[in-house]
Amino acid sequence: MQTVQIRLHPLGKEVSVAGGTSLIDVLHEFGVEFPCGGKGSCGKCKVKLLQGEIHTDPEHKRRLKELGLSQEWRLACKSQAEGDLVLEVGQFETMIQADDSLFSFEPRSGFGVAVDLGTTTLVAQLVDLSTAKVLAVETAMNPQRRWGSDLISRLESALAGNGPLLTQLIRQEIGAMLIRLVGERKISLDRIVIVGNTVMQHLFAACDIVPLSYYPFESPDLGKKLFTSAELGWSTDCERICFYPSIGSFVGSDILAGIYATGMWNRSEHTILVDLGTNGEIVAGNRDKLLCASTAAGPAFEGAKISMGMLATTGAISSVKADGDRMNCRVIGNVQATGICGSGLFDAVAVFLEKGLLGYFGEILSGDASVALTDRVGLTAGDIQEFLLAKAAIDAGITILLRKLDLGPEDISRIYIAGAFGTYIDLGSMVRLNMMNFPEERFRKLGNSALIGAKMFLFSEEDVTNTLLSLTSHVNLESEPDFQDIFIDRITLNQTSN
Repeated sequence: MQTVQIRLHPLGKEVSVAGGTSLIDVLHEFGVEFPCGGKGSCGKCKVKLLQGEIHTDPEHKRRLKELGLSQEWRLACKSQAEGDLVLEVGQFETMIQADDSLFSFEPRSGFGVAVDLGTTTLVAQLVDLSTAKVLAVETAMNPQRRWGSDLISRLESALAGNGPLLTQLIRQEIGAMLIRLVGERKISLDRIVIVGNTVMQHLFAACDIVPLSYYPFESPDLGKKLFTSAELGWSTDCERICFYPSIGSFVGSDILAGIYATGMWNRSEHTILVDLGTNGEIVAGNRDKLLCASTAAGPAFEGAKISMGMLATTGAISSVKADGDRMNCRVIGNVQATGICGSGLFDAVAVFLEKGLLGYFGEILSGDASVALTDRVGLTAGDIQEFLLAKAAIDAGITILLRKLDLGPEDISRIYIAGAFGTYIDLGSMVRLNMMNFPEERFRKLGNSALIGAKMFLFSEEDVTNTLLSLTSHVNLESEPDFQDIFIDRITLNQTSN
């Protein structure tokens, strides 16, 4: 298969991909966001074609015209790399957008960096604080992953004596990302904002993680952490480095940033934020009160507990459609499938259900041990059960938060979906599987809400953070007397919930 080269400006990146690869599969790894999920409706994934050719079909041309974009622009979600390309990636402009709401900012001199420190991945963006323009993006895998992909494994490793090493590794990795971000620019950094879950915050800041390892999982070190470059051993000079505060035991500043990005903290309407990353976090409420909780949903949705599960990278099945008796699988990178990521898992279970292959409790009706998607990839009965457990955890969490707020599904105006595979997930599949019992039109994809919020924090002062924290309370779902009953009741495929 032909290989083509794609150069990205101003990132200074070059990647090799198989000919015919969709640009959405390439650019999501470099911080480009696809709020509409690749439908071409939002225009936020626009790229400028500097060299090469990208064919535009009538639908693509129509969308470009409707968005007021001239002939040198393309929508990444509707473009394929058939030959070598040079693209200018400049999707961030003078206003920071999350969903339908624009967030204005007060221009200030200098430069800042926003960092999303995830359990699995790291993303950092260099921002001109006078314009809010993103000048460079760096991504990396979290080097702590060799000690486990989930938070519990990471905690166990730290308790076994690897805590100082985990701290050293993550500080070194982010320090190296900063060097690459600044590059040859003759600039200094005014501020660096870091957000992440509570365990990542504790490991980065070298806090005592023992309180997070046993019930009730409460730590006295949830507040913001301030550093200088010298204290962290970074060669990139910055005197104002802040790891933003966590909300609760397993609800960190990444969710605080997501609350800020959605604007749910400042609206009278009741909304929900669901972050389906390595950990599954839920926030519900409005400007009067917000409740948040975490669930053990992430590992299944990110492939950690699925027999052929993998992250949303090259070779992963990212979507599945029924095509008669066949399964039409889209594979990231336009290569042979080697596994399946979270969005593909949703689609596959939905298709299996529609085709009558699965029973009420997710059992494979044929009696076979697995159901094939391709010649090499399939889902086992155990995989489907892991999916159902994750689905039930989210469903039960939403049910309890709404009950504590004295709300019903009809009271929720909007549900934001964020997290690691929010770009690819098919909302129709999610609704058909009854993971969240709301009409599809109420859902909005937000992409990396933590990174959006971290960029917005670069322009905010401390009183905003204090306001968010004063509104938000953490709910320990396991402490709710009927959580297990609700959870078990939701481990089904075709039950109306909430």
